[in-house]
Amino acid sequence: MVQSTIKIINHTSASMKELDAESVDLIVTSPPYPMIQMWDECFSEQNTEVKDALEREEWRKAFLAMHSTLNTIWHECDRVLKKNGFVCINIGDATRTCGDMFQLFSNHTKIISTFEEMGYSVLPDIHWRKETTAPNKFMGSGMYPAGAYVTYEHEYILIFRKGGKRVFKSKEKDARRQSAYFWEERNNWFSDVWNIKGTSQTIKNSDTRERSAAFPFEIPYRLVNMYSVYGDTVLDPFGGLSTTALSCIASNRNCICYDTDTVLCDLGTKQLENSKDYANAIVNNRIKNHMAFLSTLPAEKYIKCYINKEHGFKVKTRQEIDILLYKISTIAKNNQREFVVTYEKNEKAQ
Repeated sequence: MVQSTIKIINHTSASMKELDAESVDLIVTSPPYPMIQMWDECFSEQNTEVKDALEREEWRKAFLAMHSTLNTIWHECDRVLKKNGFVCINIGDATRTCGDMFQLFSNHTKIISTFEEMGYSVLPDIHWRKETTAPNKFMGSGMYPAGAYVTYEHEYILIFRKGGKRVFKSKEKDARRQSAYFWEERNNWFSDVWNIKGTSQTIKNSDTRERSAAFPFEIPYRLVNMYSVYGDTVLDPFGGLSTTALSCIASNRNCICYDTDTVLCDLGTKQLENSKDYANAIVNNRIKNHMAFLSTLPAEKYIKCYINKEHGFKVKTRQEIDILLYKISTIAKNNQREFVVTYEKNEKAQ
């Protein structure tokens, strides 16, 4: 029986005592963004240096203290990540008016510096370009020169690797081949610009905060499929609404999410408990999109395609012939915030 385990843990990831050293294959997360005002209170509660600096309007000190708080968690992530594992971090730079000065705080460069200091390889990053139709999106002096500011409409997805290339042995080789993505997915996912709409941020009936700061499902779903294989364990140290966990349910990966906010943990738990149809629809849509891609191929290219062994449809390359797509059979709740997910071969792919 094919299974995965999903856990949501309601405390800070600064000490992930539940996890052994080098027990995680992939980290996918989106942390609080330093110097974005909605996160001031969060950082201040964790670090009095942040609170004092903000009160004194010492903006640079506040910025550095916020990153010092994040660094504690990055080092704990390093402890639990296996050698040759990947870290994928969605982060945005912050723009803020400090006193009478408007300026940018470069969050992505601070995080890159931290991981470089820990000995990680920095890999090419991705620009997540958020689609927007806002008519009044420019800041500054309107049409007059020398006073306006470029509007940020993108965030970064930083990619790091701990050590060299991962070596797959024995059964891991089979899992890798079965976890392959389609040729056309590869061409889309491994582009350095992703145009993906944001997701709703509103949290209803919450005593702690009004916005979830959640990233859209498509981001962790792509990253999980790009940088891990079936049966791997994925960690999100800033779990929020458990979007990364949902992407793992749809991808046959184990997942552990940490978050300090009980409201978000409860909302995430409820979302996962009722996610079977949604997750299965995601996989079915991959199949539908693949069939649509095949229909666009000229006859002379279509006849040169290979046959997938498991499902019988055509694929563009030899590396796709072992792709095995699963559907979720059951999502069983083990305890308050833990699930066991069972899978079976997706017959709709035939």
